[in-house]
Amino acid sequence: MSSPWQPPRGLDAPHASTNRVITADRAFQATGPDVIVDPAVVITDGIISWIGPRAELPAEYANLPIEDHPGVTILPGLIETHAHLASYETAFPLTTPDPQLHARSLAAISSVTMARQLASIGVTTVQSLGSRYFADVALREAINSGVVAGPNIVAAGPQLTTSAGHSWTNGAEVDSIDDIRKQVREHHKAGVDVIKVMATGGFMSTNTSPWKPQFTEEELRALVVEATRLGKHTAAHAHSTEGIRRAVNAGISYIAHGSFIDDDGRTSFDPWLADRIAEAGVFVDVCSPPSWPPVPGETTAPRALELYKHGVQLVTGHDIGAVIPASAYHYGLQQLELAGIPRHEVLLSATARAAAAAGLAGVTGALLPEYRADLIIARGNPLEDLRALEDLEEVIINGATFARDAVHPYRPIDEADE
Repeated sequence: MSSPWQPPRGLDAPHASTNRVITADRAFQATGPDVIVDPAVVITDGIISWIGPRAELPAEYANLPIEDHPGVTILPGLIETHAHLASYETAFPLTTPDPQLHARSLAAISSVTMARQLASIGVTTVQSLGSRYFADVALREAINSGVVAGPNIVAAGPQLTTSAGHSWTNGAEVDSIDDIRKQVREHHKAGVDVIKVMATGGFMSTNTSPWKPQFTEEELRALVVEATRLGKHTAAHAHSTEGIRRAVNAGISYIAHGSFIDDDGRTSFDPWLADRIAEAGVFVDVCSPPSWPPVPGETTAPRALELYKHGVQLVTGHDIGAVIPASAYHYGLQQLELAGIPRHEVLLSATARAAAAAGLAGVTGALLPEYRADLIIARGNPLEDLRALEDLEEVIINGATFARDAVHPYRPIDEADE
């Protein structure tokens, strides 16, 4: 007979959730634009057991401790759908005779820092869409085991790419359908949750063209079939219009960037393809480079409004670690609103819809019974001003209060230069 898990000597027990009732002025459930006024949220054993008006709190919870937060809003924890957790690895000085000997360890350690920064600003779930050495899988296991506190992790490991393709240095190069099937299986063996593929070239890899596809539609379809067989959802880095089209036709469930770059390097939105994306139910993050030719007044979410008008499911993926730091997450939400996305839609793209994009529909992303108790408590009302999300009283992950680290406020480059 096996004995219950016991922490090794010298390791504190994993952070336990606290059974309690949380009350506030309002709660945004992420099931629509409405809020519950004067709500109570019951947390037991790391899940939400009940939510509703405080006056209707069931008698069975009357003896639980009440944690009252006057003047605040309770929301589901925020979700980042496109991070690269090991990206701070390059910040370490190369002072050893053979730095490569430590590369795996440095990737894992830097992942801890980024994940904790995100959790500290209210991001309770992070989908990692590319991490060297499967450092994101290791971090997920460390957090789940209580070795370190952090957000829930959805891990991809290294992105699948062609030989010398975008991000080839991460180590998952494939050049045939057999290679693809083998690599998906190797990722499954390593314990990933999602399979990420570089459907096009990228801007940060030498000699790859963002406006050129890297895989045929048949190859991408083989990836989707194998990933689905193994219970994984799929994501594709796709800047070019043709690369986006191939990914959607192949059944990829998430498009990162969605830049709509034509074969000549110019940006040209394709409304027919946008309709196809919407019909297929594909999630899209719009962390894209500026349009070419330049568009005056463009935000960092250049295609957001056009995609939204065509019914595409936008989510809050910011390419954190590769393009912006963890501290810029809230800035990204504000950029979506500036692009013309209604505020409550921005909040849904950061919560319930983002959870679905990360394969966690019905698990987190909303304040509903039986959902994981991932929530944030914001001073003020984010439905009136998104900047309220920057002023948090508490971050709760799996029912436990997260001890936040200090995170320096983000300043865009143009503001920092003033």
